Amino acid sequence: MADITATELRQRLKAGEKLHIIDVREPWEVEESRIAGSQSIPLGNLPAALDDLEDLKNQEVIVHCRSGARSASAKAFLTQQGFANVRNLEGGMLAYGG
Repeated sequence: MADITATELRQRLKAGEKLHIIDVREPWEVEESRIAGSQSIPLGNLPAALDDLEDLKNQEVIVHCRSGARSASAKAFLTQQGFANVRNLEGGMLAYGG
């Protein structure tokens, strides 16, 4: 699945779409800024959270971090675990402007 740009994500959120957004940054980073409605699961905790995410396997899931590197790893991991529609926020929070 193609990644998502900050512009597209902002537009979709502004339009009121209910999106499944997972923030894989560390808790202290999330405290500084976050995308409204996002779920915080630090990258290192993602394997332990798989059972909680099972219902999202066939839905669009957007992952993001600060710059896009950790979320690229999260996208690869979730895809390996059978998630069919994972998109990485290109440029992360730096691009989003959070």
